[in-house]
Amino acid sequence: MKIGIIREGKTPADSRVPLSPHQCSQLVEQGLQVSVQRSEVRCFSDDQYAHLGIDVVDNIDDCDILLGVKEVPISELIPNKTYFFFSHTIKEQAYNQKLLKACVDKKIRLIDYEVLTDETGKRVIAFGKFAGMVGAHNALWTYGERLGNNPLPRMHSLKDYAAAQKIYSTTKFPNARIVLTGTGRVSSGAVQVLTDMGIQKVRPIDFVTQSYDLPTFTQLSSFYYAKRKDGKEFDNVQNFYDYPEEYESDFHHFLPHADILINGIYWDNKAPAFFTPEEMTQSNFNIKVIADVTCDIAPESSIPSTLKASTIADPVFGYNPESRVETEPYTEASIDMMTIDNLPNELPRDASEAFGSMFIEHVLSQLDNDESEMLDKATITKDGDLGSHFEYLRNYLEGN
Repeated sequence: MKIGIIREGKTPADSRVPLSPHQCSQLVEQGLQVSVQRSEVRCFSDDQYAHLGIDVVDNIDDCDILLGVKEVPISELIPNKTYFFFSHTIKEQAYNQKLLKACVDKKIRLIDYEVLTDETGKRVIAFGKFAGMVGAHNALWTYGERLGNNPLPRMHSLKDYAAAQKIYSTTKFPNARIVLTGTGRVSSGAVQVLTDMGIQKVRPIDFVTQSYDLPTFTQLSSFYYAKRKDGKEFDNVQNFYDYPEEYESDFHHFLPHADILINGIYWDNKAPAFFTPEEMTQSNFNIKVIADVTCDIAPESSIPSTLKASTIADPVFGYNPESRVETEPYTEASIDMMTIDNLPNELPRDASEAFGSMFIEHVLSQLDNDESEMLDKATITKDGDLGSHFEYLRNYLEGN
């Protein structure tokens, strides 16, 4: 079995890697063959891989398993290979329908990191924590830009998170009130950053009933932002995840009290949005900055003002609630939207090391197991057709 680390081809370029030079060296020591395709955009240079004895090559056609991060451009897909990458197809994303069709046509086995799970159904590998970390940092950066007195540099300008922590320790943050949604990996990363910034965490009930003379944040599970349509008590979080269509938003309590919203949930298309475009025009809608880490694009989204994904180079756009169109950011009439969809790429070294560790711990041993249930459940395409667990994508595959 020969593993190839592919050159990231998506635009804008992503500098993350699935395995760091040191981790590739570990695999070689275990008897695996590893090749790394030359790249000028990785956070680790070709020389760093070569220095540890890893083959750095132009052509990876001889590799059996190809590891990437973002979607592979159709023109770069090699037929009859096994690929691992985030395909962004499992929600029937329209912009990647042709990619899914190409994987079928080229008889590629596509294994998506997003659906690699253990026997309990829990994901075993993700960049989510780092998305949350950068999302929280960018939320405060965006708010600082809006106020015109920004104490923070961009995260991508720093070598690693340790450098950010040093800055946080000497920074006085504005007296903002922040709502963070979600309780998973993304939100845990955001909590770490907000805590390291010295921002006080308060209970949801206190957030909407108390006044504070210091920056504060509250973290909301679905219990606080959704309610049953039938009026019955919300007493089962799992029921919300299983039947999101039975719920409606209960987020309105927080709209008058929050300056910043950091959205860190995994959103199901059948779940309610937090608020409507109409609610965003009302006088009690106080939110000025939305850092949408989830970044589902409206109208199929939890945030109706997420009109597009922004970029690391151009991270913020304005949204005018009255006209419902994109505007310049940082104006009195706009809500500032930070919607970067590859946030971990602002902390590429830390994120890549953590991701590679999870891959080695949970996935590596499955690669030579033809009967691996984990890999089977994450195989979106195989042998010129959909994987057995993704038949629901049939209409999407056919362009319907």
